[in-house]
Amino acid sequence: MRNFLTLICSMLIFFVGFHRVFIESVSAVSLVVAYIFMITGLIGVITNASNLIRVFAERKRRDNIL
Repeated sequence: MRNFLTLICSMLIFFVGFHRVFIESVSAVSLVVAYIFMITGLIGVITNASNLIRVFAERKRRDNIL
């Protein structure tokens, strides 16, 4: 459950940055912050998705053994 929640939150951070960069007109400083949100959100999405896949694979393997 925690892995899924962190994946959703990382997606939200990414989409906030994406929205600020591509939809709104922003100043230079705000644009840097928006790119930081996009980059960190994307890193979080990739990391949490791989972690979630690993957890599901371990559960499936454990259930098959038992």
